[in-house]
Amino acid sequence: MRELCIICYCFSLFLILNCYSTTAQPPFDYPTANLSTSWANTESLRHSVNFTDGSRVRAILLRGSFGPKFACGFFCNGTCTSYLFAVFIVQTNSGGGIVQPASGFPQVVWSANRDHPVSYGATLNLTETGELALQDVDGSIVWTTNTARKSVAGLNLTDDGNLVLFDANSSVVWQSFDYPTDCLVQGQRLYLEQSLIPSASSTNWTAQTGLFSLQVTDKGLFAYVGSNPPQAYYSRPVFGNDTNTGRRYVRFLNGSLSLFILSVEPSEPDDVIPIPRASSTQYMKLMPDGHLKVFEWKESWLVVADLFNNSLGECNYPMACGRNGICSGNQQCSCPISSSPRRDYFRAVNDLQPDMGCNEITLLTCNTQDQTFIALDNIMYFNTITDTERVDIETCKKACANNCLCKAALFEYGSNSSTGVCYLPSELFTMMNVDPNVVHRNSSAFIKVQNVRSPPLASKSQANLGVILPSTIGSVLFLLGVIGLLTYIIHKRRRHAQSKEESIGEVLGMPNRFSYDELKTATNNFYKKLGEGGFGAVFEGTLEDGSKIAVKCLEGLGQVNKSFLAEVQSIGGIHHVNLVRLRGYCAWKSQRFLVYEFMSNGSLDRWIYHGDREQVLEWECRKKIILDVAKGLAYLHEDCRQKIIHLDIKPQNILLDGDFNAKVSDFGLSKLIDRNQSEVMTTMRGTPGYLAPEWLNSVITEKVDVYSFGIVLLEMLCGRKNFDKSQPEESWHLLGLLQKCCEQEMLLDMVDKYSEDMQTHSSEVVEMIKVASWCLQYDYTKRPSMSTVVKVLEGVMKVESRLDYNFTDPRMQNTALVEHEKDMTPLMASVLSGPR
Repeated sequence: MRELCIICYCFSLFLILNCYSTTAQPPFDYPTANLSTSWANTESLRHSVNFTDGSRVRAILLRGSFGPKFACGFFCNGTCTSYLFAVFIVQTNSGGGIVQPASGFPQVVWSANRDHPVSYGATLNLTETGELALQDVDGSIVWTTNTARKSVAGLNLTDDGNLVLFDANSSVVWQSFDYPTDCLVQGQRLYLEQSLIPSASSTNWTAQTGLFSLQVTDKGLFAYVGSNPPQAYYSRPVFGNDTNTGRRYVRFLNGSLSLFILSVEPSEPDDVIPIPRASSTQYMKLMPDGHLKVFEWKESWLVVADLFNNSLGECNYPMACGRNGICSGNQQCSCPISSSPRRDYFRAVNDLQPDMGCNEITLLTCNTQDQTFIALDNIMYFNTITDTERVDIETCKKACANNCLCKAALFEYGSNSSTGVCYLPSELFTMMNVDPNVVHRNSSAFIKVQNVRSPPLASKSQANLGVILPSTIGSVLFLLGVIGLLTYIIHKRRRHAQSKEESIGEVLGMPNRFSYDELKTATNNFYKKLGEGGFGAVFEGTLEDGSKIAVKCLEGLGQVNKSFLAEVQSIGGIHHVNLVRLRGYCAWKSQRFLVYEFMSNGSLDRWIYHGDREQVLEWECRKKIILDVAKGLAYLHEDCRQKIIHLDIKPQNILLDGDFNAKVSDFGLSKLIDRNQSEVMTTMRGTPGYLAPEWLNSVITEKVDVYSFGIVLLEMLCGRKNFDKSQPEESWHLLGLLQKCCEQEMLLDMVDKYSEDMQTHSSEVVEMIKVASWCLQYDYTKRPSMSTVVKVLEGVMKVESRLDYNFTDPRMQNTALVEHEKDMTPLMASVLSGPR
C-alpha cells in the first residue's frame, strides 16, 4: 500500500511539473517566424546563454531538441562588444534549452555580417514586406536580404542549418546556403561561382581579402591563394564526358565531399574526397591558414579530418613560412640566400617569428640590366598549374627575365632536363625544401633579385678634358645645368603632389566615399561650425536620409595628408560601440574630408570641470562614461588585428551622444604596431598634462594611453583640470595633490566638492581614485592593461594594493610647459563629433 502511495505521489508530481513546463517555458522547437517580427540583441531573447570560452549566443530560432542542433541569432566572443547575426550549432537538452556552457561551445557555420559586426541592442527585423534586415543601434542598416515585395511569407531554419525565406507555396525566395562564408554543413552544396573564404583569424571574423579561397570551376575543385592570377595550392580535377547541363557543384555528404562537375545527381559523382562517416553533427571549415578541416561533436568539438593533408604536407601550404620563405623539415623557416657570391637579398619580416616570411631588401624594378637570379636547388613550389611544359632551364629563366611581373622561375623535371615544366609566379609564397630521392623529381628555383648599381667613376681623360675646356663654355653649361635642375625639382614636386593626391583618392576599407557636392549640400555650404582643432574645422551636417553627421575638413598637404591616412587606417575598418564611427570620407582636389557620426552632447570637457560645465554629472553617469572609455581603449589595445595606441587621450577626444554614452575619437595621432611588438619608438605626440613620463625616454607602449586615461579619470572624479591656477598654489597640480592625499590618507578631500551626488557616493569615488592611482604609476610596467581596468570597473577584479604614490613627474614642475598647452592644442567651444 505504501509503495502504491509513493507511485501515485511521483505520478502527480510529474503531471504538475509537466503542466508547469508546458505553460511557463518556451516551446522546445521554434524554427519559424512570421512577418512583422523584430528581435533585439539583448538579454530579453528567450535563449541568452554565456559560455566559459567567452562566447555568447542569443537564439532567435532553434531547430530541434536533445543533441547538437542548429540555431540562429546573435553571437559574440571575447569581450562581446560586437556581434554577428549567425547560424550556429549548440547543444540542447530534451526541453529545447541550450546547455553545456563549459564544453558545447557554439560553432558558427554562417554569418550575415562578419565584415560589419553590430553592437549590443542591434535589431533584426523581418519586415511586413518580406525583407530580413539587420539594423545597428545607431539606426544604420548593416545587412539585408533585399527581398522586399517578393512574396515572402515567413522565415524558417531547416534541419540541416539553412536559413530560408519562403513564400505562400513554401518555395525558397532566399536562403543562406546561396551565400556561404567559410563553412559547409552536411547536405550543403558549393556551386560554381561560389567560394569559401576564411576569416582573418580565429578571433577576427572579418573575411580575408586576397588570400585563401575554395572554389568550384568547370574543371574541378580548387583551393587558391591570392595573387594575380590566383595560384592553386590544392586541385581536384575531374575528367570524362560532360553530361551536366545544370550548375556544377561539390556537395558535403556523410562520408565524402562529392564532386558533381561533369555529372549530376542522382548519378554517381565524378570524384569523392573521403571523410570519416559521421556519428554526430559534422561541418567543414576553411581555416585562416588555408587548411580545410572537418569538425564533429564527440563530447566536444574535434577535428576528424584535414582534407588537404592527404596530398599536402605542412610545408606545401602557401603561407607555412610566409611570402618568399623556404620551409624545411618540420616547418623550419628561412629566407633565400645567394651562395655564390654569398649575399643577402632578403631579410626576415620578424626574426623572432620566422614563419611570417621574408621581405626583399631591394625591391624589384623592370630594369632587367640590374637583375640576377638566386639559384636554389631541391626547391619545390605548391602551385599545381604550370605556365609552360617541355622546356629547359634556360628557356624558363629567360621567360622570367623578360617578364617584368615574374618573381621567380620555378623548374621541375624527371630524367630529362630539356623536357621540364616551368612556372613563373607574379607573387612568391612559401617554397619547400625537398629530398629528390623522396619526391623522385629534380626541382630548382631561380628567384629574381635586384642588384644595386654603383655609380660610375669618371675616367682620367674625361677629368683632363673638363679641366681644359674654356671657362666661358663651362660657365654657360653650369648656368644651363642650374636652370635645368631647378626646372626638374619644380616639376618633380608638382608630380609628387599630384601622385600623392591621386593615391589618396582611393582608400580601401572605408564605409563610404562622399562627393564634395554631397557634403556641401549636407552642411549647407559648410555653414554651422561646431569647432576647430589642430588640423581643421568641424561642421554639422544632415544627409538626405535625415541622419546627422559631423564633417571634418583637413586643409592643405604634408601633415594633413599624413593625418588623413592615419585616421582612415586606424578607424576605417574597425567597429566598436565606444569608438566614434567613421561614416565615410571625401577627397576633392587638395582637400580631405572625414565624415563622422554626430555626437549631440559634444566632448567630455564640457561636462566635468567646475565653472565650465553645462550641468553637473551624477556619479552613475560619470561611472558609465569611465567604463565606456576603458572598453574603447581595451578594444584598440587588445582586440584589433593590429594593436592601436591612441597617443592623445584627453577629455576633448572623448565624445558623448544624447544618452551620455562615451566614445573615443581622434585617431589622427595614433600609431599602429603589430600585436607581437611590445613597444615602439616614436616622436613625442599628444597633449602636455596627459603625457606619460616615459615620453622623455621615447619607450612607448600602450601604457601611455593607460596613464592618460588615469589623468582623465582623476579630472572626472575631482571636477577640475590637472593644472588649475584658480586653486591654492600648493594644489595647482592635480598629481601633486593626489600624492599628498594618498600619503595622508585623505582621498575624500579630492572628491568633487561641487556635486552633492558625488559626495553622497564618496566611498565609491575613493575606490575609483585608487584605480586612477594604479593607472598613474610612474613605472609603466606597473600600470594595468585596459582590459584589467575594465574588469576592475565591472567588479571582477580588485585594485592592486601595493601602489607607489610617488607620482612626481619632472614635467610637472615646468609650469610654463603646461601653461603653453593652450598654444599647442587650442580648445575651441564645440560640439565636436569627430577627431580633432
